[in-house]
Amino acid sequence: MQLPQFILRNKVARSLPKRKRDSHKGDYGRVLVIAGSSGMTGAAVLASRGALRAGAGLTYLAVPEKLVNFVDSQTPEVITVPVEKYKTVKPNVIAIGPGLGTSSKAKKILTYHISHITPLVIDADAINIFAQRPQKLKNAVITPHPGEMARLLKKEIKDIQKNREALALETAKKYSCVVVLKGNKTVIADPKGNSIINPTGNPGMASGGIGDVLTGMIAGFIGQGMSLFDAAVAGVFLHGLAGDMAAGEKGQRGMIASDLVEKISNALQKVT
Repeated sequence: MQLPQFILRNKVARSLPKRKRDSHKGDYGRVLVIAGSSGMTGAAVLASRGALRAGAGLTYLAVPEKLVNFVDSQTPEVITVPVEKYKTVKPNVIAIGPGLGTSSKAKKILTYHISHITPLVIDADAINIFAQRPQKLKNAVITPHPGEMARLLKKEIKDIQKNREALALETAKKYSCVVVLKGNKTVIADPKGNSIINPTGNPGMASGGIGDVLTGMIAGFIGQGMSLFDAAVAGVFLHGLAGDMAAGEKGQRGMIASDLVEKISNALQKVT
C-alpha cells in the first residue's frame, strides 16, 4: 500500500517511543550487531552507528577478534566485543549480516539464533546463508536487496522487480517474518498481509554501506520496544528521509553512507 508521505510521516511519529525524563540508557534497548570481516569492517561500523542514531540505549558490536581494536577506535560510543565471545552479551535484539561473510562460523551463529527467541534483523551475508536453507522466521526482519531476494526465491531479478509488493507479501507469509525489499520505493510487508511502499529516498542512496545503516536503524527501533513491522516502517522511512536530507546538502552523486548517518537525528527531529 502506498500512502502519501505526510500520512506515513504521521504514522511513524505516532509509533516512535517517547523519551521519559527520568529514563536511563537501559530503558532504550541493548542492540547487538554481529557483522564485519577482513576488508568489510566498514559495514559493521555503519550498522552500529545506525542503531545508535536510531536511539538505542546500548549498542554492542561483535567482530572478529583481530578487528576489535580497529573497530573500537572508529566507534567510541559502541561497546566492541570479539565475535568469539558474543554470547556474553544479553541483547533484546540482534542485527546480523553486514560484511559478515558466509564462513562456517557465520553459518553457525545465524543457525543458533534462528532457533532462539531474540528478535533478529537479518541482512546481507546472513540473508545469503539463510537462502541456502530457508525456514520459518517467527521473530525476524529480513532486508534483502533485489539480488538477495532473487536468490532466496530462486527467481530472476527482473521478476522480483516486476512484482515487488506481491513477492514481499508472499515471502513474509511463507517465512513468517517481516520483509523489507530494498530499492526504489522499498516495500515493507508482514505475515498478516500488511504492506507499505516507502515514499522517501533518492538515487544517491545507491551507494555502498547505505543498507548497513538501515539494518542498524531497524534494530535500534526494535530495541526500544517497537513491533517488528513498525520498526521496519520507521527505519525505512527515516533512512530515506535522512538520505534526502544528505542529498540536499551533498548532492546525489557525492553522497556517502556516513553523510546519511549524520542526518538521521535531523530526520527524527522532523517527524517528532
